[in-house]
Amino acid sequence: MTRSRTTSTRSADEAGAGLLGTLTLLLFAVHVVVNLYAASTVTAVAFDAAREVAGADGGPGVERAAEARARAVLGRAGSAERLHLAWAYPSTDGDGEPDVVELRVRAESPSTFLPGVSLPLASVERTIRVRLERLR
Repeated sequence: MTRSRTTSTRSADEAGAGLLGTLTLLLFAVHVVVNLYAASTVTAVAFDAAREVAGADGGPGVERAAEARARAVLGRAGSAERLHLAWAYPSTDGDGEPDVVELRVRAESPSTFLPGVSLPLASVERTIRVRLERLR
């Protein structure tokens, strides 16, 4: 009984396509991980800023200080072109007095997998609400 030898009929183009597909998948996975990290970091920094403003009973001066600290912590990702912050003080019990600090955050992702192509997780949008600390 003799065994026949099988020869590979796979061309170099097919091998290159497999490698290219693997690299694309790997780059996309890195893109997702970087963006999840960015979302987590932006959310944590925004919560800290909102908590700081709520603890000081709000106001434009406290907002500016909290924004400056948040931008400093985020570094390049905290630049005015990449990070947008909007403050509000809604009343939740209907008495017209502010009850919570609401911080809306929109941040652009630090990772650009394919420039000019819109991918999932390309930006972070969060609304953070923290109750104002007051004697009741």
